[in-house]
Amino acid sequence: MRSTDDPIRISLYAPEGRMGRAIRDAIDADAGFEWDQDRGDVLIDFSAPDGLRGSLDRAISGGIPLLVGTTSLDEGHDSLIADAARTVPMLKAANTSLGVALLTDLVERAARVLGPDAWDIEIVEAHHKKKADAPSGTALHLGLAVERGRGFDAEEELGRCGTGLTREAGSIGYAAIRGGTVAGDHDVMFLGPDERLILSHRAENRSIFAKGALAAARFLVGKPAGLYSMRDVIDAA
Repeated sequence: MRSTDDPIRISLYAPEGRMGRAIRDAIDADAGFEWDQDRGDVLIDFSAPDGLRGSLDRAISGGIPLLVGTTSLDEGHDSLIADAARTVPMLKAANTSLGVALLTDLVERAARVLGPDAWDIEIVEAHHKKKADAPSGTALHLGLAVERGRGFDAEEELGRCGTGLTREAGSIGYAAIRGGTVAGDHDVMFLGPDERLILSHRAENRSIFAKGALAAARFLVGKPAGLYSMRDVIDAA
């Protein structure tokens, strides 16, 4: 049994991926963690949707918590995660930045206060040119925060193009920008009569996601089986 003074051992499902390497660098810089592929206290998966079943099987067989940071998951993947959460602690995060976790909370509050009648919402995100999915998982996650704040599901308006377009009341517009080496920019724009509120986050370096993943791993140690989120992490801070 590990002592509370022992470093938290992290196993990575995809250690050679971009996020895997970033997390390994973060582990090297933090004496509270060590990388141990065979005897991890927490398993972290930032691989791809088709790798999810393998990481779930590994977490369940080892009886250890799993942090899933993979994006582009569908309802079938969500069902697998929910099933696994009955056996082991699970944390699913479209973005492990602590700043984005706080942004998500602020977006939900703003959507609740401002309401849908007079305020339109547009979510604009920018990422590096190699990112294969759009809108980003974080943008869609922020859209869900809007829906929670408003209390109803919203229509999505994706990548508008053409003429004679009309904006549906209560919808959420998404725009994606791809280019260069952008780590991740997100703007949630509340556009009202004669005023605008813009809530923004800028990721300067991939290391912020790695540090947030380690904060989430620390949170998961010792937790009972269940499905957790980054909001649980910041609420516990």
